[in-house]
Amino acid sequence: MKMAVTGDQTRRWWILISIGIFAFMSNLDASIVNIAMPVMARQMSLPMNQIEWVVSTYLIVLSALLLLFGKLGDLYGKINVFRLGTVVFVLGSFLAGLQWTFNFLLVARVVQAIGAAMTLSNTYGITTATFAVNQRGKAMGLIGTFVAFGAVAGPGIGGLVLSHLSWGYIFWINVPLGIAAIILGQFVLPKSVPTAMHQPIDWFGFVSFATMIVSFFLAIFWGQEVGYIAPLPGVGYVIAGIALINFIHVEKRFEAPLLPLSIFKIKPFSYGIGAAVLIFIANFFTVILLPFYLEDVRGLSAGQAGGLLVIFPIVMMIIGPIGGVLADRYQPAKIATLGLSLVALSQLGYWLMTSTSSLLVYGVVTVVMAVGTGLFQSPNSDVVMSVVSRDQLGSAGSINALARNIGMVSGTALSTSLLFGVMSVLAHHKVTTYLPAEPQLFITGMHVAFTFSFGLILIAIVMSLRQGNLATQPFDN
Repeated sequence: MKMAVTGDQTRRWWILISIGIFAFMSNLDASIVNIAMPVMARQMSLPMNQIEWVVSTYLIVLSALLLLFGKLGDLYGKINVFRLGTVVFVLGSFLAGLQWTFNFLLVARVVQAIGAAMTLSNTYGITTATFAVNQRGKAMGLIGTFVAFGAVAGPGIGGLVLSHLSWGYIFWINVPLGIAAIILGQFVLPKSVPTAMHQPIDWFGFVSFATMIVSFFLAIFWGQEVGYIAPLPGVGYVIAGIALINFIHVEKRFEAPLLPLSIFKIKPFSYGIGAAVLIFIANFFTVILLPFYLEDVRGLSAGQAGGLLVIFPIVMMIIGPIGGVLADRYQPAKIATLGLSLVALSQLGYWLMTSTSSLLVYGVVTVVMAVGTGLFQSPNSDVVMSVVSRDQLGSAGSINALARNIGMVSGTALSTSLLFGVMSVLAHHKVTTYLPAEPQLFITGMHVAFTFSFGLILIAIVMSLRQGNLATQPFDN
């Protein structure tokens, strides 16, 4: 597919800002609800396990739709799909902030997720097609900053909003920001030139993939409530397995598959995607566990916790572009590996956090992890998007976005499962919440969870090293 990009160098960076704002907001809405859930549950008179569907619904629908909209971007123009997605996302954000019924909120979250899938699946493809190879690292650095900043900034920004306003404003903050980005996009975004509209759409593949994603993650979240080997989650796992087999069967035989499986034969691409999944799992261990630690163990208010939680995104915002610049000057995979090494160090650093430790320890460990994440994101995305051909940019971009969301959902499920699993073993009864009388149970569970996360990052480091050995000469799109 060819994208007509006109204008001078300055306009290209304005294009990046326009799409980056939506990359930020779409990922922000995957995590900002976490810190608001207790308030929302009280206002709607709902148990915590039910209000969690406000988060889960968004992530599941978003993950299920990413490949479809990435393919539609290849067929009908990445910017055309992106533009429509911006309007849908802003509409969903407005509806979600109305604070009506719980069911209406879930519908609004579905609308948000549809818009987010349309924008996120085409963000990296637009960036790659807009910038030359010698500037791509810097561009990916800025986009990577928007993406990672949104993914981890949710609890911090949400806590600051809740300290002054009602929970509906965690969604309404998207509306003026989104409208401004839409207006900017009208002036700077070029027209897409569709070149593959004649190709058929792989609807069978889409249905199989969506069934796999929805059934698998529903089974995981049901498993947290009733047990992972209970009949209901078991049925979900079976359906997901059958759907996966059918999806692979369809993709191998379809003329224009939703997901060209041959793309995974490009080893630098596959290693980069694998590492991205693992680091986002680790990121969401912190997104999920640290608000519990700061608010429940340390007794901070939502506003105070939010002030500390914004340390990560602020540092990310500074380091992300630096990682992009370094990727342009040095081998990107080496910079990514350095970043992962710092993230691994930070996971061990969380062992220093106890119920009585200085909050300075939290600050130092968080800064180390933020620096590592910032150094990893843009160089890794640079390699992933540079080793595929131009006609695969949409698919590669949607897979890149899907990797983040699988990491987010998996990190949410794994962190809480490990935390409450360890707490249940130590307490000799099932535990599904923080126990104020026994804070050490939470501390021990948190330490075990971050030890597991440390192991995942070690695997990511191995993948990044392999990527570096194979991607010494990026593919010029």
